[in-house]
Amino acid sequence: MFDYVLKAIETIYQTKVGRGEIRRVNANVAPLTVAKFKALKASGIGTYQLFQETYHRQTYAAVHTAGPKRDFDWRVTAFDRAMQAGIDDVGIGVLFGLYDWKFEVLAMLQQIRHLEETFGVGPHTVSVPRMEPAAGSTMAFHPPHAVADADFKKIIAILRLAVRTRGSSCRLARMRQAARDLRARRLADLRRQPLRPGGYAEDGNGQNAQQFQLGDHRTLDEVVRDVAALGYTPSFCTACYRLGRTGADFMDLAKPGLIKHHCAPTRFRVAWNTCSITPRPTPARSASNSSRMS
Repeated sequence: MFDYVLKAIETIYQTKVGRGEIRRVNANVAPLTVAKFKALKASGIGTYQLFQETYHRQTYAAVHTAGPKRDFDWRVTAFDRAMQAGIDDVGIGVLFGLYDWKFEVLAMLQQIRHLEETFGVGPHTVSVPRMEPAAGSTMAFHPPHAVADADFKKIIAILRLAVRTRGSSCRLARMRQAARDLRARRLADLRRQPLRPGGYAEDGNGQNAQQFQLGDHRTLDEVVRDVAALGYTPSFCTACYRLGRTGADFMDLAKPGLIKHHCAPTRFRVAWNTCSITPRPTPARSASNSSRMS
């Protein structure tokens, strides 16, 4: 299976249609050995993403009763092995609803602190999915620790304050709008297509089976326009990744707030070409700041 992942990444990077190409492939792969993480790094991936699901050991054991995933320690130490292998851009997350959200947030912050103290680099992104109804799962329809919208906004606010260099992701349309008011920047699942692991198997009705229901069914174009209508500028910038500005290089700019000087040109370009809104002028920057732009 891992060889298939590497082959798929190679195929994606080799596929070009006119001027169109995929420049960056992120990988959400089960925990690997250091050797396999090195192979994944050599394939040219962007971000390595892995969700712990829950940091509460008893709950983890109760919902992972068989297979390799039942090993809590192997999963929670996956980022250590990834960074030992040279992968310095990772995405972290927890599935809210399995256990008390306060415990989960504190535990995730502890893991982030561990990564920063050990490797000098924490996660680039933090995802905050809530349990959604899923086929074949009674628990998904009745989460043992359901997270209300008000608490969900608290989670995003806490993470934005405590982990200032990261983006966050959520799924429900009205929560996205509220989250933007709390400065949550990263949007996930902007497509109509639901997640369909397992080779796009078809169910008994001839419909593609989906992993779980999404609360946001807007098209990407609708999301972009909604973001612009709220007074924000959508951006699909990949300059940091293409320039190799990841890991410590990114953190050194993001933590003191200097990364904004690299993002300004992209904001103007996207505002003018994509959103059809007039770019708002920004205060003049010093020559030293301008020299850092890319």
